[in-house]
Amino acid sequence: MALESSQTNNADQDELDNFNRLSNTWWDLEGEFGALHKINPLRLEFMRKHHEIKNQKIVDIGCGGGILSESLAANGADVTGIDLAEEVLTVAKLHGLDSGVKVNYQLIAAEEFAKENNEQFDIVTCMEMLEHVPDPSSIIQAAAECVKPGGWVFFSTLNRNYKSYLLAIFAAEQVLNLVPKGTHTHEKFITPAEMDAMARKADLYLRDASGIEFNPLLNHYGLNDDLSVNYLLAYQKAL
Repeated sequence: MALESSQTNNADQDELDNFNRLSNTWWDLEGEFGALHKINPLRLEFMRKHHEIKNQKIVDIGCGGGILSESLAANGADVTGIDLAEEVLTVAKLHGLDSGVKVNYQLIAAEEFAKENNEQFDIVTCMEMLEHVPDPSSIIQAAAECVKPGGWVFFSTLNRNYKSYLLAIFAAEQVLNLVPKGTHTHEKFITPAEMDAMARKADLYLRDASGIEFNPLLNHYGLNDDLSVNYLLAYQKAL
């Protein structure tokens, strides 16, 4: 099914096609997206440092196959997951039926969703998504519009430097096959300073930042203070 142009003006069709092509592997813990399953507990840990999850109304922008969305719902949140990769979203819906975890999945662009849901959510999440769109500032603005004044917005993305190229692309994609080849484009990575400048324009204010330690050879994953590769940011919307 073709998407309306209003939904795809901030989407890279090649990116969507790539994720759709791999949709059947989304919930394979040892498959193409196994790394996402391994770091998902870290995302939850980071969020819990700042805000309760239970009984909160949350939208997960760029939810993909629902790894984060389901875990938030399983922890008692009222979760909506939105994405533009139709086949991946179908996988998310089917997995939810199998797991019994209820998430409201919608095939809609973040910008369009924000127009319809202004200041309706306690928390907005947008994880590993900004580096896949033509205009990340538009997604950040949409996230800010969705969250209530004083609410929290959590982002994760990849820093842009030589180290991130070596680890996130050369090692992870080409050597270790931790993520599918072609998943990332280094030029689309976002430095923390660029990220914060876009967030401040959207009236989001930085409260915390954390790096994600990712060592598949030692099977060790954790949070640290190193933002040089994968990093998480916690923002609060101005009152």
